[in-house]
Amino acid sequence: MTLLGPADVRQLAEELGIRPTKQLGQNFVHDPNTVRRIVRAAELSADDVVLEVGPGLGSLTLALLDAGLEVCAVEIDPPLAAALPQTVRRYSPEHADRLTVVAGDALKVPLAEHKPTALVANLPYNIAVPVVLHLLATVPTLRRGLVMVQKEVADRLTAGPGSRVYGVPSVKLAWYATARQAGRVPPSVFWPVPNVESGLVAFDVQTPKNSDKRETFGVVDAAFAQRRKTLRAALAGWAGGPQEAERALRAAGVDPGLRGEQLTVEDFTRIASQRRRAEASG
Repeated sequence: MTLLGPADVRQLAEELGIRPTKQLGQNFVHDPNTVRRIVRAAELSADDVVLEVGPGLGSLTLALLDAGLEVCAVEIDPPLAAALPQTVRRYSPEHADRLTVVAGDALKVPLAEHKPTALVANLPYNIAVPVVLHLLATVPTLRRGLVMVQKEVADRLTAGPGSRVYGVPSVKLAWYATARQAGRVPPSVFWPVPNVESGLVAFDVQTPKNSDKRETFGVVDAAFAQRRKTLRAALAGWAGGPQEAERALRAAGVDPGLRGEQLTVEDFTRIASQRRRAEASG
């Protein structure tokens, strides 16, 4: 097994006529130690089936295969999707039969049929949050994950109530999973070199909450759409008026004078359940 170094990454890109684009958020990892570190941090087991989104030239893919794992790689760029099996046969022929490549957009192609149990990916900065939330919503077999994202995104995904960067991504990820930061990654391990630092976010999927996700997410969106306002005011549109919002909040045991950034995901689920009860009794 040979992992890709800087010279390999540039050679593969040249052979394929690939020029990294900002539109697709392409920054290819060229440091073998970094991809090994990602695989270790993911804490995978031998029976895991890994879903990798945006494998690019294959640096992380090769490291995952080297760890003895089955990998389903989803790649939106057609030339890269077509080249990945060839790259694996070239650098790691003994593992080529454990790779499945899906050409398409991870936000659109069906992936549940592959039954992945872990998401491990270097996600483009501009789609990281939508991809993680979409996959958690549509792939019920996922149990855990580790994603490399822009450090700012990592901070948001793992923030807790009261944090300056706590917001919609924080709460929605918390609805699905417990998340934590698992380290930083310097810009120097990428080609081209981004102007931001990256961070690793690890998560473990939880037992589904006993609440309506759609209703809960509606409360979350409303609360943070006007995050400077108190919940009584911010949820007025959702509840049907300020008084209705206050009734729902008090029934859920939440102070109407608080703001969304001060609430836990459990607080939001209780608020959402109050409207369902009101509708059922009405």
